Amino acid sequence: MAVHPLKAVTLTHVRYQRGDWIGHFLAWVSLVPVFISLGGFVTHFIFRRELQGIFFALGLLISQFINELIKTSVQEARPETCALLEMCDSHGWPSSHCQYMFFFAVYFTLLTWRSRWAAALVSWVLGILTMLSRVYLGYHSISQVFAGAALGIILGAIWFRIVNSGLVTYFPAMEESLFGRMFYVKDTSHIHNVLKFEYDNARAMRKNMHSKDN
Repeated sequence: MAVHPLKAVTLTHVRYQRGDWIGHFLAWVSLVPVFISLGGFVTHFIFRRELQGIFFALGLLISQFINELIKTSVQEARPETCALLEMCDSHGWPSSHCQYMFFFAVYFTLLTWRSRWAAALVSWVLGILTMLSRVYLGYHSISQVFAGAALGIILGAIWFRIVNSGLVTYFPAMEESLFGRMFYVKDTSHIHNVLKFEYDNARAMRKNMHSKDN
């Protein structure tokens, strides 16, 4: 019976040298895309169901699909350090982690820079740290992380343009569609301060309920 080599699930399979606190920190930084995807977009869809957020996440998925196509076509090997990390069975150019983070940073910045410039700045810092982590930990070469960052910036800007100059005009129809009504999908991009809007409406609803009870 043939014995096939084992392959790890690389989603959270990040290694660093024992005792290296910088590597430990950067290993957690490498997991930021996972936190954004699972803790951010999945939670957003469950509790918020905003069309802008849904299309933001869709753009990231398309970006990662493009990344896999390029990796399969180019087939550039990872650096020699991948032998210690059990990562030599996958291609390295461009870095999918960096592409993800810089797509996120560009789209998020273009979407929120007027109202949340500090948060937008944090996304760029995380992107740069992700580049550093992938090289420092030995998963990618410098050229691979820069290629991923550049591709992420380009795709993020293009997708933002497609969504907010074209698809956004169909958001009202999506809200009124059978799918939109069934899953309470909505668009609040026309509301200047969504947090205040929801806060005021929740208070008004509570006061209305109290007045009916009395």
